[in-house]
Order: sequence, then C-alpha cells, then structure tokens
Amino acid sequence: MASPSASSVPLGALKPKRKTKKKHFVQQKVEVFRASDPALSVLMWGVTHSINDLGQVPVPVMLLPDDFKASTKIKVINHLFNKENLPGQFKFKEYCPQVFRNLRERFGIEDQDYQATLARSSPLKEEEGNSAGLLLTSYDHTLVVKEISSEEVEEMHNVLSEYHQHIVTCHGSTLLPQFLAMYRVTVESEDTYLLVMRNMYSHRLHIHRKYNLKGSVLSREASFKEKVKELPTYKDADFRNNMQKVYVSEEEKEKMMEKLNRDVEFLVCLRIMDYSLLLGIHDVERAERDEEDVESSCEEDEEDEDGLVVAPCYNSPRGIAGYMNSFKPMGPGEFDPYVDVYAIQSAVGAPRREVYFMGLTDVLTQYDTKKKAAHAARAVKQGAEISTVHPEQYAKRFKDFISKIFA
Repeated sequence: MASPSASSVPLGALKPKRKTKKKHFVQQKVEVFRASDPALSVLMWGVTHSINDLGQVPVPVMLLPDDFKASTKIKVINHLFNKENLPGQFKFKEYCPQVFRNLRERFGIEDQDYQATLARSSPLKEEEGNSAGLLLTSYDHTLVVKEISSEEVEEMHNVLSEYHQHIVTCHGSTLLPQFLAMYRVTVESEDTYLLVMRNMYSHRLHIHRKYNLKGSVLSREASFKEKVKELPTYKDADFRNNMQKVYVSEEEKEKMMEKLNRDVEFLVCLRIMDYSLLLGIHDVERAERDEEDVESSCEEDEEDEDGLVVAPCYNSPRGIAGYMNSFKPMGPGEFDPYVDVYAIQSAVGAPRREVYFMGLTDVLTQYDTKKKAAHAARAVKQGAEISTVHPEQYAKRFKDFISKIFA
C-alpha cells in the first residue's frame, strides 16, 4: 500500500517518511524472491518496491536539476515478512529515480517489463568478465547488472545530466551503454553498488566469438589464460592476427560510423577515454547446424512453478523479451531489433552469414590527474605509441581503427 501523499509530492520528499513504515511489505509476494545471495534478494525486492512506488508518482513534465541529485531509500529493521528469502535487516537506495525512469522510457523499456525481468527470477551470475565485483545477467538475458565502486557512482552522477541530454538529442539511437537504473544495497552493514544496463549481446542468439577493441595493438592481445576459455574475449591484436572482418552493407556501415562519431565526440567533450567497442559475432550457419541439439535441449529443460521453460530457451511471456516470443518462434540468425538494439545483420552476399553486436563500454573513465601521470610515465618508457593518450588522441585513434574493421 502506498504512502497517502505519494501522488502529490516529489519522489525525493518521501525519503524521511518511508523509514519505518511497514505497510509497504504486505504487497510483496514470497515467490518473487528466489535468490540465494541476500544482496540479490534485496535487489529484487527493491526493484519491485521502487517500480510500485514510481507508478504512483506522476511523470514530471520535465526533469529539473534536483532530479539529477535525488535519491530514495528505505531501511528495514527486524521485519517479519518473507524471512525465508530476505535478511532481517537491510537498506535499499535508488539513485535519481525520475531520471532513470525517463531514460528507460526513451530506450523503449516499460517499467512493468523492467520489473518482471529483474524481480520475477533471480539474476544469473556470469562466470566471465574482468570485473572484480558481481556481474549478473537477468534471467531472460536482456539486462546486465554490474557491481560498481562508490567512485563510479560519483562519476555517474558527474556525467548523468550530459548523458541524458545526449540520449534526448540522438533520440535514443546510440552505441553507448543504455543505463537504466543505479542502486545501493546494504546487507549486514556492507554496501553493494549496482548499475543496470541493457545487455549489448543478444538475449537469444549465441555469441560464437567476441572482441574488446580499443584502437591500439600495443599490449592488446588476449592472454593464454583467456584464450583457453570456452568463449574468450579477444583484443585488437587478435582481431588483426585472425584477419577478422565485419561484413555489413555500406548503408549499415555509414549508420554505424555516424553513431560512433557522435558518441565519441560526446565522450571527448566529457574528457572520457579508455572506452572500448564490444563486438560479438553470431555465426548463423553454425547455429543452424546446432539447431536440432538446441531444440532437444530445450525440450528437456526444467519447468518453473508457473509451468514456463527457463533459460537457455528464454520463452517466458513476461519481461522485456517476453512479448515477442508470443508472436512467432525465431530461428537461427533472427532477432527483434527492438530488443537486440545493438544487432546488425551481415550484408547479402557476405562470405559468412553472421549477426554482429556492437556497442561502447567502459565509458566512465575521465582524464584526471591519475591518467595524466600514467600518460607521462608511459611516454618516457615506451616512446611514441603508447596505450594511454589524451582524450582527443584516443578518440581519433579509436575511430580510425574501428573504421577499418569493416570488409
């Protein structure tokens, strides 16, 4: 049950009134929370709580400067509800709720679908990734939840207003990460900061090869430890050594480079660098060969308590990816551009039938004092070609390299 004043006051003004009210809790259903990790259970609870509250707050006509500093938080102490799934004491904080609600809308994501995607079933922990913290994927593989540092939370606050304006200007057509929410979960006095983004890779098409490209081949080769993984992340030197190419039409290449140039100029204006292009490749012919095995595997998947097949078949009727599966089944190489927004089909007549997933990542590193020091040290040690350069140089080198990945 919502606070009586929720529809008449700004979201940020509710903060002191929520602290001890327990009437919110009776709305929650036990079956929503299935995570074995207490922090994930609180995340799932918090997302449901947040979306329910936001649904009772009118959408503002326009965002105000205070919306980019606002937050809502709730503290739960010794509650008796859902003890089997939630810790007895926890705190949940949401940063800039009105801003991120607006961003979700601009990225075409309904709040109810967002809630179902994150709270219906526990996010899945990723085994791979260079991140020191948690890296999670929603059960339908459309969203990524990444643990970030308190410093990165501050960096996000520093760029959020400009980022939002950029998304407005480009009408949501971007290669930048689609930032959808930012939270702090506190369990046993330990804070976990979480950033929610759209998954750049496909929610249903298997990625057969992937690259992280920065535009420099210096010290940019995957390690032996990385290469022996089932799905290694290759780098710039590997891309060249493998004679890899991206086979898209001239029209798609122009659209891709137009987005890239616009996004990179935005990053330069914010003095941001060290970003990468993620490139995931789906091999359609290989997927066709594996189709029978996949269908057989899906038939044997366990069903959840609603009688719905769970991952890796992703055919749930709820959540961000759910609506499209109710229309028609999709075969190898087929994707919905409204869900897989980073996907590009290979050109007709290309030597290989592939689907490419391309987006920018690691966009929160600003050219600060530490980076300047690293630049000076490497310049002395390595000479002309160094990995750490000024934002303008980094952008030029990056764009030049990416423009040459196309066949």
